[in-house]
Amino acid sequence: MNGQSRQTDFPMAGKVLNPMFTIDVGYNYEFSNPIDHSIVGSTSSGRSNELQIMHLGLGTDVNYKGARGRLMTQLGLYSTMTPRNDASPGRGQWNLADAYKYITEGYGGYHWDVNSGLNVDAGIFLSYVGLCSYYNYENWTNQASYVSSNTPWFFNGIRIQWFPTDKLKIEPWIINGWQSYGEFNSQPGLGFQIAYRPTGSVTFVFSGYYGKDTLGDPDRLRFHTDNSAVIKYFDMPDSFIDKAAFSLTVDAGCESGGGVSCGNGTATSPSQYFLGAMLYNRLWFDHNLFGLTVGGGVMTNPGRYLVLVPPINGATSFAESPYFSQAPGDQFKAWDTTETFDYMPSENITFRGEYVHRWANVPYFAGHGGVTPPGGNDGNPTGTVANGWTPDLQKGEDRITINMMVRI
Repeated sequence: MNGQSRQTDFPMAGKVLNPMFTIDVGYNYEFSNPIDHSIVGSTSSGRSNELQIMHLGLGTDVNYKGARGRLMTQLGLYSTMTPRNDASPGRGQWNLADAYKYITEGYGGYHWDVNSGLNVDAGIFLSYVGLCSYYNYENWTNQASYVSSNTPWFFNGIRIQWFPTDKLKIEPWIINGWQSYGEFNSQPGLGFQIAYRPTGSVTFVFSGYYGKDTLGDPDRLRFHTDNSAVIKYFDMPDSFIDKAAFSLTVDAGCESGGGVSCGNGTATSPSQYFLGAMLYNRLWFDHNLFGLTVGGGVMTNPGRYLVLVPPINGATSFAESPYFSQAPGDQFKAWDTTETFDYMPSENITFRGEYVHRWANVPYFAGHGGVTPPGGNDGNPTGTVANGWTPDLQKGEDRITINMMVRI
């Protein structure tokens, strides 16, 4: 299933500890060949024409007499690419981005034998918004489409998991905010997920979120809904094509208040919303030795409040760039397509090759000139660079990825 591990064997598992090692090492080549090697707008790939460790995780699950916990490290490019997409550390002291940057998951909790299970966990946990997993070993593709790439990968707060039956999970969230280590204003975010798996071939996942996630603007509300279905429509283990499935995800959301509106916008209060979808079809061959995924997605996001900020001159979601406006009413429409081939000689390793084409209605992706000023970043990402330099941005991106992912 997309977003879930295919492991059935856990060789290091013990009575109390269930250790894990995972690594994602890859080579990306962006066809524009940026001179600064920077890839724009991706949460899965950071640099072009280089071999890089995207994620190296060492951790364990802990279970003893109902008490439970999980720790997974975030080493490699994820440790810098993920925190820079969170503006909340810009409010307050103690540098939350550095405090948490090396943790993908870190939480503790308790399990009760109620119905089919009840868990209450507190800490940092994966969000599961957008269907795809934060760990690409668990996904059908490397480059997820926009409804996954531009929605949260993690939450910081409290998660309650209630399983009324072995086919249904109801999961409320009380969290600091939208992919945030801290609160953007003075109110926590609220969310939920409902996962229903009536058979081994059908899965439905529904998620919702509400919060105040514009830094310094407590009047602006954010709403978001994310809905997915995964259907396995073919399963014949003895044939060459042994399995086939597809996934469909549809997202909708908006912001209201603080100078913007969900719909029927005006010049003084523009409409600010998010609409997107992604569809993938997956085939497995030769007893799951090979996999082929073809798909893609579309999105529109007026106001660009979920568009990943291009790292121009070191810009982040807190220190936004003057070269890429995210003002109310700014339009952003995009689509992408991905073709992915996997070789999986065991359930603990995947060799992957992928081709990605992405397009936006405004210049957004890195061109050959890149997004770094000559001589490096000047230390002021919110200002223009001297001598008239501008980033080289283009509307389209073509990229190939070759990577190896190990999970033990």
